[in-house]
Amino acid sequence: MELYEYTVHELVEKLEKREVTSEEITRSYFNRIKEKDPEVKAYVSTLEEEAMKKAKQVDEDRKTGKQVSKFAGIPIGIKDNMCITGTKTTCSSKMLENFVAPYNATVIENLNKQDLVYLGKLNMDEFAMGSSTEHSAFFKTHNPWDLARVPGGSSGGSAAAVAADLAPWTLGSDTGGSIRQPASLCGIVGLKPTYGLVSRYGLVAFASSLDQIGPLTKDVTDSAMLLNLIAGHDDKDSTSIDMEKKDYTKSLINDVKGMKIGLPKEYIGEGVNEEVRNAVLAVAKKYEEMGAIVEECSLDVGKYSTAVYYIIACAEASSNLGRFDGIRYGYRTEKFDNLKDIYKNSRSEGFGPEVKRRIILGTYVLSSGYYDAYYKKAQKVRTVIKNSFNKLFEKYDILLSPTSPTTAFKIGEKSNNPVEMYLADSCTVPVNIGGLPAISMPCALDSKGLPIGLQLIGKAFDEEKIFRAAYTYEQNTNFRENKPQ
Repeated sequence: MELYEYTVHELVEKLEKREVTSEEITRSYFNRIKEKDPEVKAYVSTLEEEAMKKAKQVDEDRKTGKQVSKFAGIPIGIKDNMCITGTKTTCSSKMLENFVAPYNATVIENLNKQDLVYLGKLNMDEFAMGSSTEHSAFFKTHNPWDLARVPGGSSGGSAAAVAADLAPWTLGSDTGGSIRQPASLCGIVGLKPTYGLVSRYGLVAFASSLDQIGPLTKDVTDSAMLLNLIAGHDDKDSTSIDMEKKDYTKSLINDVKGMKIGLPKEYIGEGVNEEVRNAVLAVAKKYEEMGAIVEECSLDVGKYSTAVYYIIACAEASSNLGRFDGIRYGYRTEKFDNLKDIYKNSRSEGFGPEVKRRIILGTYVLSSGYYDAYYKKAQKVRTVIKNSFNKLFEKYDILLSPTSPTTAFKIGEKSNNPVEMYLADSCTVPVNIGGLPAISMPCALDSKGLPIGLQLIGKAFDEEKIFRAAYTYEQNTNFRENKPQ
């Protein structure tokens, strides 16, 4: 096996035994990036010089007996909407094409304490708006399983990098499924933590009440380890929850006996591909064989989730993106005669079509005369959806569903149909509306050899149960043997 094929926990073990150095691991990844990324196009920018320098320093510290973290020298890729001091943070948009971050996001500060090595910044849908990574202003990212297909989005670069062994693990952000859906389409593990568990400080905002940073990894153990590193209270984020820090690796127990799992019938009904439905039903049967109790249940308000999500998310995007006006920072047009021209032309030229579409929709639902009819009503339905989840969690430990209603679709297949593209997130957006944790992991391949993802949803701040259920399924199946060719 090549070094880039190992999981992080396997690499950590090798570092501890002095079988390899951080420099060797990091070099292995950059060689792989040079070989494979020209066709996958996961990275917007790489940080080879800085990374190799950091890796050498970590190796020197280990050699001289200096106390270092067990993760010191482990490489990681970062979605390009998280700030790293002195590094371009573009959000894959012309608007921020030359923006250099003057500070670190809190998650980056947390990783710096562990001396991780940054491989580079990863491609995404512009300002995290999209489900396919076709909306990057720079280039489209390709799915490593089939280069003619999308990797999902908006964290498509983060997912494709892990699937193609271009990074051992990555960070993405999830507003309506942007970690879990690409994880599903790329056949890896993606976790959306509970809202407020991981600081959003230094994450360029899309929809502030929905956004959450989380890990994309090769297996469940790595996911729990990376959540350990990034979770925690942050005074700089007013939505960050102050709670006792947990060690999520303690929940990696191979046992689900007696666990009650709900299977919402709405998630396996109309609109879900037959192969996806059958794969999830097979997962339910597997859980029963392992001793869990699986029952069909109903989340009847789930059908309103996509509409509620797009009203709230677009409204918040309209507000958050108001700062990009050609004056304060970001792209400024060269064609203007007055202040109004600067605003109009900078935004027209700096934003792509999908971002403009959502800004227009968001401005509309917040406008006088429509606020009560749309935005206020959406917030009321959001509360109903949250209460419906809470009611289910009185009876069930976790919920099981598909992550995506389909496997990876072809590049360009849904580009001209925004509504069809939005429905790609129908299984994931309810989780963000409820502020809940959920994990996606591969459970099967379809008839075209493309990965199918299952989603496990837990109640707020109960990541332990979904990790336990995910780990048990992983240990009793062979999903990691399936890799892109």
